[in-house]
Amino acid sequence: MSEAQYAVGIDLGTTHCALSYVDLGSSDGDQVAQDLMHVPQLAAPGSVEELPLLPSFLYLPHSDEFAAGDLALPWRTDEGPIVGELARHVGAQTPIRLVSSAKSWLCHPGVDRRAAILPPGASEEEIARLSPYDASLHYLKHLRDAWNHLHPEEDLAEQQVTVTVPASFDPAARELTAEAAQAVGFEQLVLLEEPQAALYSWIQESHGEWRNQVHVGDMILVIDVGGGTTDLSLIAVTEQDGSLELTRVAVGEHILLGGDNMDLALAHVLKGKLATQGKSLDQWQIQALTHGCRHAKETLLTDASVEAVPVVVPSRGARLIGGSIRSELTRGEVTRTLIDGFFPEIAVNSRPAARSRGALTKLGLPYAQDPAVTRHLAAFLGKQCGAGEDLPGFTSEGGAFLHPTAVLLNGGVFKAAALAERVLKVVNDWLTADHAPPARLLAGGDLDLSVARGAAYYGYVRRGRGVRIRGGTARAHYVGVESAMPAVPGLEPPVQALCVAPFGMEEGTEAEIPPQEFGLVVGEPVRFRFFGSSVRRDDQVGDLLEDWSPGELEELEEIQATLPAESRAPGEVIPVRLRASVTEVGTLRLEAMPRSGPEHWKVEFNVRNTAGD
Repeated sequence: MSEAQYAVGIDLGTTHCALSYVDLGSSDGDQVAQDLMHVPQLAAPGSVEELPLLPSFLYLPHSDEFAAGDLALPWRTDEGPIVGELARHVGAQTPIRLVSSAKSWLCHPGVDRRAAILPPGASEEEIARLSPYDASLHYLKHLRDAWNHLHPEEDLAEQQVTVTVPASFDPAARELTAEAAQAVGFEQLVLLEEPQAALYSWIQESHGEWRNQVHVGDMILVIDVGGGTTDLSLIAVTEQDGSLELTRVAVGEHILLGGDNMDLALAHVLKGKLATQGKSLDQWQIQALTHGCRHAKETLLTDASVEAVPVVVPSRGARLIGGSIRSELTRGEVTRTLIDGFFPEIAVNSRPAARSRGALTKLGLPYAQDPAVTRHLAAFLGKQCGAGEDLPGFTSEGGAFLHPTAVLLNGGVFKAAALAERVLKVVNDWLTADHAPPARLLAGGDLDLSVARGAAYYGYVRRGRGVRIRGGTARAHYVGVESAMPAVPGLEPPVQALCVAPFGMEEGTEAEIPPQEFGLVVGEPVRFRFFGSSVRRDDQVGDLLEDWSPGELEELEEIQATLPAESRAPGEVIPVRLRASVTEVGTLRLEAMPRSGPEHWKVEFNVRNTAGD
């Protein structure tokens, strides 16, 4: 494979994708030759335009819906699923054929992420549905083909590609993202957490001035509210040999809360307005209304000259007059709904509300039960009050919550100045009440493009040409070890948690578990239980936890497998030692090696039906 000419960054987002790239040969030091790829895509039937963003929407057209040639792209003439701007537009009118929020489904542990489940609720007889993995594959294929069309001399498969993921993505979702990227040919692939990408973008766009904006002892709070998730991260500013360094010290839990929730909230505002006019909507019309509100929200948040945007929903009922229902969303409705509903002013000791759930529920995404981003933020800062205290220049504050000194906002939601001002005000009110100095806002770049730009810059940094954010794994990881005990009615054997990857373990490294043997069951179905912790920073490889406080460990998706017995008897327990490693794309691999014999078993955090070899 030839030497990469470009470091390419791909933001594989919930609501849109973007691609940025750095010319490695033309960049030096703080002078970085970076650009954005305008993505060719269908903007209307038969019309291809190059747009800065590729909407993360996929439309499954009916065979008679479009004329011959309407769906042709510069690199293909055959018809197939529509990706991008046209998919978003026609899907708003026919949501039963629209795949959206595939990224949120990709990290849903309660479903088979390789199963054809999208669009949810669509008839399998009428529509050939797709899996969340397949939808992600389509977006990556479109970006690959668009790049190769625009850069015929520089195949994207030969470039250094960085794909971003939420910091809170579980290992299975990371593995699937990496697998999809490798399936389209990205062999020089790494994954990067989105909040880190946003900070890399801030560093790059400062042209070296970032060193004058932060100092040793600063704790940067990155608040990233995207289309489907809210990601919270803490980055400490430290010093090494007289130079400033950045160290990621904490990430938040997976919070399925973002622009999708806001679109639905706005749809219910309009639904209420229509109800006062005697107009009712069925479930599919509410979905269409939600997509219409997404477009209206984006317009109102980005164009200060617009005070109202019309929203049109197709009519499906005989009770409704005419072929559609019309309403409008105003700037005041958007700001009131989003500010008061999602960013309320609350005390720092407030915590997300948890309601009692119904015993039966429709299958869907496991959205956060509390829509208040500020309450989730309060919980995060309260949980991470000890983060960074072991770093030089940092001391324990001894308060009820961690005190950030700087805030970096990311995500299209914060295009609305009122929302950015509110979240900064809430944080600074907490700090003032705790007699701490206010946090300053770090001015970022384009909120839609900063993740892709930061990912491309990270590829440049990996060549040793810029400042790198240290961090490694965002959590400590543990595997469950079942105790051997006599059978007792009604009592399951207790489980201990063995630390196999400590907090901050770097990608591309491995750790030998200190000498101790465990029994591995082969030749029959077993399950591996995994745990993660974002607060236990002092555990080392080989530490065996017998008990832990509530909230310290979170059980992750288990892996069910039948490990090959080969010459062993089915069900035999083999003494083994363990070794763990974190791959370059950030997934955890656990290996078991017997005391004697050539066997070797490997288990990875993934979603395949079988594990081990």
